[in-house]
Amino acid sequence: MNFERSKALQQKSHALIPGGAHTYAKGDDQYPELAPAFLVKGEGCHVWDVDGNEFIEYGMGLRAVTLGHAYPPVVEAAYRQMLSGINFTRPSPIEIECAEKLLSLIDGAEMVKFAKNGSDVTTAAIKLARAYTGRDCVAICTDHPFFSVDDWFIGSTPMAAGIPEVVRNLTVKFHYNDLQSVQALFDQYPGEIACLIMEPEKDAPPANNFLHEAQRLCHEHGALLILDEIITGFRWDLGGAQALYGIVPDLSTFGKAMGNGFSISALVGKREIMELGGLHHDKERVFLLSTTYGAEGHALAAALETMKIYEQEPVIEHLHRQGERLIEGINQLVEEHQLNGYFGTAGRSCNLVFYTRDQENRPSQPFRTLFLQETIKRGLIMPSLVVSYSHSDEDIDRTIEGIGEALYIYRKAFDEGVEKYLVGRPSKPVFRTYN
Repeated sequence: MNFERSKALQQKSHALIPGGAHTYAKGDDQYPELAPAFLVKGEGCHVWDVDGNEFIEYGMGLRAVTLGHAYPPVVEAAYRQMLSGINFTRPSPIEIECAEKLLSLIDGAEMVKFAKNGSDVTTAAIKLARAYTGRDCVAICTDHPFFSVDDWFIGSTPMAAGIPEVVRNLTVKFHYNDLQSVQALFDQYPGEIACLIMEPEKDAPPANNFLHEAQRLCHEHGALLILDEIITGFRWDLGGAQALYGIVPDLSTFGKAMGNGFSISALVGKREIMELGGLHHDKERVFLLSTTYGAEGHALAAALETMKIYEQEPVIEHLHRQGERLIEGINQLVEEHQLNGYFGTAGRSCNLVFYTRDQENRPSQPFRTLFLQETIKRGLIMPSLVVSYSHSDEDIDRTIEGIGEALYIYRKAFDEGVEKYLVGRPSKPVFRTYN
């Protein structure tokens, strides 16, 4: 494939934009050197780059595009709303309509505040928990990769430059599916922890009633449970993973798939907590969420249409079905190329990722980069294996064929050395202290 125009734009982008992109996960350091750097069009699950190369995409806008790129009913709903204006001096009725729809889908959610991205609403949830409990410490799940761009989370990562140590010390960590690690935090910081925040599920499902037991410990110790459903919401179940696992958290956050790529997120929760950010109480006021663009009409219209499609069509069933087809096809290829334990899938079928390991069975960025390089050559962009409602059986079949050819090269590199087949430097993890 020719990436001539991409390479030219890369030089410009790094001169104008720190990192060359506005999202770290989209940065050049996350992809091989032989990769499309700029995409200009998407339709369904197919995308085209600036050089005219066509790809089947997996990842779908960092999991935000669940139905498909430029999905006509959603685009049309947003367009119709835009013709009436998108941002006024006072609220618009569509804000109530969208709030009613979302709250009707989430059991136990009594109030909602909309915003534009996941960081907005997770940080608002943390602030509410601190105000409600009168405590400062936040407990985060160390096994989950990302919660927010804000200091309370980023200060706990290797990219903590610029964040005061006093802020970093207010965030403590526990492990998923490890109730003892949760209990240990409450024992170590008695009366100090405002909340636990975690995703309901990442690569492994909750074991031994973990979510419910963690909530029990929270409430025993006067803390709140916050579930981050930015990814799991509208993929696991129409009511989120919390509905699938039968738990009602104190607060939870939604986004990404909620608007099929339009910028929309939501904080939902129990009225007595959420109302602290409102007008009808006599307690100290909480500056909860106040965003100029948080309730833009076209984004709410897109979210409304997206949620209606989830209700009327088998979107979530399709995501699981196509993910299962990928798992089955990849497992056969791994067996064929004798790569068991060195390459494979992880996570729920509607939200798959893949792992790459070297000859010593260690996680390997060079082998990950080689796999990306070889799948890109075959018309696939797959930083993950996340499918959409637009991924057809034909797309899945073509994908499995391309993965098979890529794993043939992976096997050769496994036997002869990855440096013989990888062009340029390997990709790097986002969270690292130095470039």
